[in-house]
Amino acid sequence: MKKFLWIGAISFFAGMLVTGYILLSPERPAAVSSPERPGQTLNNHLLAAEKPLPAPEASLNQDFVRVVEKVGPAVVRVVAERVEQMPAFGFDEDWPFQDFWDRFFGNPPRSRDRQREYRSQAEGSGFFISADGYILTNNHIVENAVKVRISTVEGKEYEAKPIGRDAATDLALLKVEGKNFPYAVLGDSSAIKVGEWVLAIGNPFGMEHSVTAGIISAKGRQLGLGGNTPTYEDFIQTDAAINRGNSGGPLINLKGEVIGINSNILSPSGGNIGIGFAIPSDLAKKVVAQLKEKGRVVRGRLGIRGTDITESIKKQFNLTVNKGVIISQVEPEGPAEKAGLKKYDVIVEINGQPVENWKDLRFKVADLQPGDLVTIKIIRDGKEMTVKARVDELEPVETPSQKESLDKDVGLSLTAITPSLARRYGLSTTEGLLITEVKQYSAAARAGLQTGDIILEVNRVKVASVREFQDILKKTESGEEIILLVRRESDGEKIDFIVTLRVP
Repeated sequence: MKKFLWIGAISFFAGMLVTGYILLSPERPAAVSSPERPGQTLNNHLLAAEKPLPAPEASLNQDFVRVVEKVGPAVVRVVAERVEQMPAFGFDEDWPFQDFWDRFFGNPPRSRDRQREYRSQAEGSGFFISADGYILTNNHIVENAVKVRISTVEGKEYEAKPIGRDAATDLALLKVEGKNFPYAVLGDSSAIKVGEWVLAIGNPFGMEHSVTAGIISAKGRQLGLGGNTPTYEDFIQTDAAINRGNSGGPLINLKGEVIGINSNILSPSGGNIGIGFAIPSDLAKKVVAQLKEKGRVVRGRLGIRGTDITESIKKQFNLTVNKGVIISQVEPEGPAEKAGLKKYDVIVEINGQPVENWKDLRFKVADLQPGDLVTIKIIRDGKEMTVKARVDELEPVETPSQKESLDKDVGLSLTAITPSLARRYGLSTTEGLLITEVKQYSAAARAGLQTGDIILEVNRVKVASVREFQDILKKTESGEEIILLVRRESDGEKIDFIVTLRVP
């Protein structure tokens, strides 16, 4: 027994010696407390191997550099050449006997209708969206252009062919011949968040390939400023510096995806004050697809005007819904009227999708194609019901650039009347040619024609296009007269009268 006790005691003391050696050995790293986190123990070898984390600014700069290197080569400078006809002024404008001459002879000693050709340039930005040379830019840059040129970051120049333009969204698609162009990817603008970092690349004031940084300030902005502001507004607001020349350039997230196309700024001086606007990439994708396929954008039309639901409207109409559109106008013979929709109906759903407000409804209807049958849920007099409507095509909004002058100058500029043009200007007449300009001292002015008059017939033949008027003029010898049946709409009255014009 004693033998076993003796062996046990020796083993105990040996164990104690070994344990003390392990704990106190100088080669054994001792546990230390991190000065940054008291009480947390880390091994010395781990501390020695750990590298200091980069500063947030350094990491952000690396992201910016990476994005610019990725997307920058796809950005181009766009130069659009325009030719404009403007009156040629001369010394004869102040001829001292001008009034006397006009009163007795009806026209000046020298024609005031002389036109001089002026050339101008519009400059902006754009970017390749595919390797085969498609370029996305703003419509207001290339509108009315007779020639469009683009230059790349490498200094190469190309002549660009317009594939299609869409004034309603201020987007245009160009194409250059070639392949293997560096291009940018259109990302998902619905996923962006307010406060997210973004970069803008463009050519402000001719400063080619300038890069600016900022954040997304807001989404879903509507400006309603008129002018170049497009019809379908769903702008991304950013404080990334945007100036003249940035228009058409990309707004990019830190993944290197284009989430917007820079389009407008809000500024009293015309320069950057930190309020810029970009067209969402999701909207641009839809427009690009149609411009590629059709050269224009085809949109659906329901034929109504509406108002957002407000607390006052809810109270007055005893509504229980917070969102939707109350119909304020139904166009005669339009899809909505044919479907049985009425003024004061409240639209709450279209094709099973909730309607938020008037803007939301316009976008949903615009995405439809002519001939589509849609299901519309409405509230009428407190009762919920469903109707079906077959949408037709929303005609493109006419712009002043679409007016046409005649080859033989009788002093008129004309445009064909369409149903949308008639609705826009409140005309009851939907056929004929609308006079958009009457030159001073011209044959048309002497005949008493005015801007806004409608030419229904020429030489007792109905005319529906400017080309038909042109053809009649070409067959008329100089010095001969043509007969016009003209309608003038004023204060709700329609007055038809006949005039004759001498062809110069």
